[in-house]
Amino acid sequence: MSYRASPRSLLLGLAVTAALALAGTTQARAEAQLLIEAATGKVLHAENATYPWYPASVTKLMTAYTTLRAIKEGRIGFNTLLTVSRNAAAQQPTKMGFKAGTRLTVDNALKMLMVKSANDMAVAIAEGVGGSIEGFADMMNANARRLGMTESHFVNPNGLPAENHVTSARDLGILARALIKEFPEDDSYWHIHAIQYGNRVMRNYNSLLDRYPGADGMKTGFICASGYNVVASATRNGRRLIAIVLGAYSGAVRAQKAAALLERGFNSGGLTWLTPSLGTVDALAPIDAQPPDLREEMCGGHRRKPPAEDNDEEQVDAGATATGDSGSAQSFMLSSLRPPNGKFVLGPPVETEPPVVVFTGPPDHPDKVQTAEPRSKKKKRVAKKETGEKKETAAKKDGAKTAVTHKRAKHAAKPKVSSAN
Repeated sequence: MSYRASPRSLLLGLAVTAALALAGTTQARAEAQLLIEAATGKVLHAENATYPWYPASVTKLMTAYTTLRAIKEGRIGFNTLLTVSRNAAAQQPTKMGFKAGTRLTVDNALKMLMVKSANDMAVAIAEGVGGSIEGFADMMNANARRLGMTESHFVNPNGLPAENHVTSARDLGILARALIKEFPEDDSYWHIHAIQYGNRVMRNYNSLLDRYPGADGMKTGFICASGYNVVASATRNGRRLIAIVLGAYSGAVRAQKAAALLERGFNSGGLTWLTPSLGTVDALAPIDAQPPDLREEMCGGHRRKPPAEDNDEEQVDAGATATGDSGSAQSFMLSSLRPPNGKFVLGPPVETEPPVVVFTGPPDHPDKVQTAEPRSKKKKRVAKKETGEKKETAAKKDGAKTAVTHKRAKHAAKPKVSSAN
């Protein structure tokens, strides 16, 4: 899609540049950001980019990479059937919720993994491709080493909390570029807007896909310890950028910040002289440190809404207040990103593509979808059934009474006969 920046957008890009530069001098709270060019790996913005971080469900980008490598090497195929084990079925939400023994193709599992962020599908893939979670984690770590992701170590395929399960914005940038460069024919997996299973439609947690011009990937993630993470990509005029935000206060703020980074990159493409050269993503120097634990900030009792992947709070001041710094550079940065109409660079959600249909079973004989009946519908059906049964019972009683009445009337109508003595 061709996109030309307007004068207003260019001014916005300059505002972003100034605001982000100010934000970099005064950190209100733990957060990491990175903006790079997909083709060259050139770093356009970096903030705590080499600081270790818990990846949460962004882990699934490595799960997808490892699976696609196995397919490319001929060890499995897109139509290879995976079986949902008891271990996979027992994973914590978010998940598809299939029963143990359910079979589905690698293709369908990948779609559910990337859109629904299904933890049960991650384990089904890991066990089907690597033999076990541990075996698949070894494959993930081997791929990380080969790609130069020196700050990453993976313990599981879904990103559920684990002490030694870490990465960094730098490493995620390297991984995102590898996915784009090595698997261009599979690019659709990380920009599916929604999937449909039976009558269930599940939208991608990456709201940029429906709200930011040119957005085409990739994955979100959230656990209390990590905050709200996203690896986002977008393309304009043939130029693709990758924005990474780790530790945002909510899903909405995560999307806003990623969009602001992308906007900055697209609108200042000819003004790179305003910022010093930062080299390429692989040349960023790693930091030896422990990842921040944002549990209290993200999941403490001060939250207006319960922490969840789809939390849409936009009040970043609440996060700053929790750390005692409500007048922070972070708040200034976000307020500076508002154009004259008062809205962020994200537009309203737009229905751009129909949901992609997914299914269980083999591709030539899909399983019949067994969907749970909604409770409201079930209540109505049960109430209707009970009402019908009551009416039927009442009708039977009325019929019985009528029959008795007719019998008595008939008997009373007969003439009395005297017995002869």
